[in-house]
Amino acid sequence: MNSKQLERMRTGKGFIAALDQSGGSTPKALKGYGIAENEYHTEEEMYDLVQAMRSRIIESKSFTSEHILAAILFEKTMDRKIEGLYTGDYLWNQKQIIPILKVDKGLAEEKNGVQMMKPMPDLDSLLERAQERNIFGTKMRSVIHEANAHSIKKIVAQQFEIGKQIAAAGLVPILEPEVDIHSSTKEKCETILIKEIEKQLKKLDESVKIMLKVSIPTVAGAYSDLMNDAHIVRIVALSGGYSRQEADVLLAKNPDLIASFSRALLSDLSAKQTPDEFDAALKNAISEIYKASV
Repeated sequence: MNSKQLERMRTGKGFIAALDQSGGSTPKALKGYGIAENEYHTEEEMYDLVQAMRSRIIESKSFTSEHILAAILFEKTMDRKIEGLYTGDYLWNQKQIIPILKVDKGLAEEKNGVQMMKPMPDLDSLLERAQERNIFGTKMRSVIHEANAHSIKKIVAQQFEIGKQIAAAGLVPILEPEVDIHSSTKEKCETILIKEIEKQLKKLDESVKIMLKVSIPTVAGAYSDLMNDAHIVRIVALSGGYSRQEADVLLAKNPDLIASFSRALLSDLSAKQTPDEFDAALKNAISEIYKASV
C-alpha cells in the first residue's frame, strides 16, 4: 500500500466522496442528475453518461484535496481515463485525492433480517487490476435490517473474511455492514454489530489495516471506542437515505466520524447546469459535508 496515502487517510481532515453507483443504481443516479432513462438506449450509453457525470465532478475546481480525502470508484470508472490518465491516477496525481474501488457484486436477497454480499468469484483478478491502477483500497457493502444476532454475526464474518483477502493483496479494505436507517430495531442492531466487529478485530493479525463504513449511529459516539483499535485506519459514515442536511446534523454529533456520502453529495447537481452553476452547487455540498466531518 502507499504509505503516504495511508497516513493521509489516517490523519487527514476531510471526507470520502462515494462515486461508485453500479449497474442497479446507475439509472437512479442519472435520473437524480437530470438524465431520464429514455435519453439512453444501451448499457454502454448509460455508463458513458455516468462516466461523464463523474468526470465532471472530479475535474471540477471545487473537488479538491482541501476538503476531500478520497473518492470511491465503480470498476468501470477505474478502467476509464480522465485527461489521458486512469481515473485513480488522475485523482492522486492531479488532485492528491486517494482512489478507492467498490468490489462487491451487489446484495443477495434478504434472509433472516440481513442481506449478505453476493459471491465474488473474480475478486483476485479484480484486486490485481486495482493494484495495476494504483488503487489504495476497496469498499464492499452488506445490509442489516433486523436485530437478528446470528445473522449479524454472519454479515460481519463475511465482511472480515473477504477483508483479509483484500488486505493480503496489499489494499486497505473498507468493510461496510450498513444498518438500515428505517429499521425499527436500528439501535439494537448497532449494539450487536459493534460487539461482533470487536470480536473479529481481536482475531486479526497485527499487520492488517482496515476501515469501516457504517450508518450514522442512533447513539452518538457509539463507534468511538472502535476508533482506538490499532487495526482501524478510519471509520466513515454513509448518508443511508438521509438528506444532506439531516446527515450533516447527525454526523456532527459523532466525534472523529467522517462522511462517505453519495446521494447526499450529488443531490443538488444537474446535467443541465452551466459550469459555474455546477461548480457552485458542488462547492456548497462539499463545504457542508466537510464542516460536519471535522
